[in-house]
Amino acid sequence: MRILLVEDNPDLGEAVENRLRKSGHSVEWVRDGLAAVEAAGHDAFDAVLLDIMLPGQDGFAVLRDLRRRGVDAPVLVVTARSEIDDKVGILDLGADDYLVKPFDLRELEARLRALLRRPAGQTSSTVAHGNVTLDLAGRAVTVAGQHVEFGRREFRLLEILLTRAGQVAAKDRLMMQLFGDEAEVSVNALELLVSRVRRKLEGADIDIVTLRGTGYRVQPRGTRE
Repeated sequence: MRILLVEDNPDLGEAVENRLRKSGHSVEWVRDGLAAVEAAGHDAFDAVLLDIMLPGQDGFAVLRDLRRRGVDAPVLVVTARSEIDDKVGILDLGADDYLVKPFDLRELEARLRALLRRPAGQTSSTVAHGNVTLDLAGRAVTVAGQHVEFGRREFRLLEILLTRAGQVAAKDRLMMQLFGDEAEVSVNALELLVSRVRRKLEGADIDIVTLRGTGYRVQPRGTRE
């Protein structure tokens, strides 16, 4: 599953991200409320793991914005607050469940699984476009029915582009999603990564097209601009 993790505590965020990735999930970790709303507006997620005490915009405001924008992914709120009024307010705003800190990572995973089993949260663990299929949980790619080996960043790039097929993925956003805060990485690294993914998609019926000065877009092969 694709999970949006919204947590400003670096130690907790890293622990949760590592645990979820080891369980086969794809995780995008953002550290403030404004970034959470932006990420959810650009990409489709199967679940959102949302802290309440955040810089920029707190979790209550984030949850309100997500629901107002039509984001219907299940939201598991993580909060250090144990007052009953906060719990009621969280659920009334549209959260699907809550977890009070400190918590066991095994309970976190169990609650996420429970949310994703609910009818409103049931989603496929695969993304398909044309004859290209991504198994998000297994991190596997097939092209025309044949398995193709993808590296971690190659898979992540293809995942981002396929989940937004037909839309433009901006270069600066891709740089942040793929390389994070690696200061020494230039845009050339992104271009080389795109080139490698294109070569691996030679048998596909989709293209990754470059929109100069803007970014990249996946579209059916042979489509004219």
